[in-house]
Amino acid sequence: MTEQSPVTQATSKPVLLPNAQTVTDVKHYTDRLFSFRCTRPASLRFRSGEFVMIGLMGDPDPETGKQKPLLRAYSIASPSWDDELEFYSIKVQDGPLTSKLQHIKPGDEIILRPKPVGTLVHDALLPGRRLWLFATGTGFAPFASLLRDPQTYEDYDEVIVTHTCRGVGELTYGRDLIEAIRGDEMLAELIGEGFADKLRYYPTTTREESPKMGRITDLMRAGEVFADLDVPELTPEADRAMVCGNLAFNLEIKDMLESYGLVEGANSRPQHYVVEKAFLD
Repeated sequence: MTEQSPVTQATSKPVLLPNAQTVTDVKHYTDRLFSFRCTRPASLRFRSGEFVMIGLMGDPDPETGKQKPLLRAYSIASPSWDDELEFYSIKVQDGPLTSKLQHIKPGDEIILRPKPVGTLVHDALLPGRRLWLFATGTGFAPFASLLRDPQTYEDYDEVIVTHTCRGVGELTYGRDLIEAIRGDEMLAELIGEGFADKLRYYPTTTREESPKMGRITDLMRAGEVFADLDVPELTPEADRAMVCGNLAFNLEIKDMLESYGLVEGANSRPQHYVVEKAFLD
């Protein structure tokens, strides 16, 4: 889920940011995608998969000179045990927030409202054997958090993450994260040796040539996903799912999941699958 320029604004005196956190690292993957890390408020507690509101100050009002915060919902990509917070974002050149946010650098400050919420949490799902994580674009962000959470591997025998993007470069963040997880000795110590054997990664592209082409929903209808992974089609008895993508994708895969007999859940009513409704890409 994603959208002050460097925090020092072109005014006569520096702007004091509310709920300010300091940027510690920035990585650019393509001309459309980047990630960044920032300090974590000591009081912030969240469940892996939740999101918070982050942003910068907007441009001064031409008449009053006053500035208002530009805030958007962003999934926290780091796990709940991390000392810092990580976010994964698109770049929109004329976007009110991302046109500024994409230029942040270490040492800059951002606004972070420490009130995490969201539906992509373990509490919203009934127990099951296999967990599917369906993402498009920067919808991978909440799964970056969940894939580094010990509960994910304690609760399921198998974890399958699908990531569909237009081009190969847009898969870099997710691919690098999966590789890092599989080789992370600290995670192995935290979660248990062999935890990564449960993790299956299924990336696809829709425009640029790659080893697996196609929209994940089309590949599911054709049965290719299940054949490639050597798993049966989804059932409400065995499978649980989380979905985070653009609106059209969310609606399409919701219909597909329900055609398999899965029922949408919520924090107050756990069921077979959940969808992040606040995601924007």
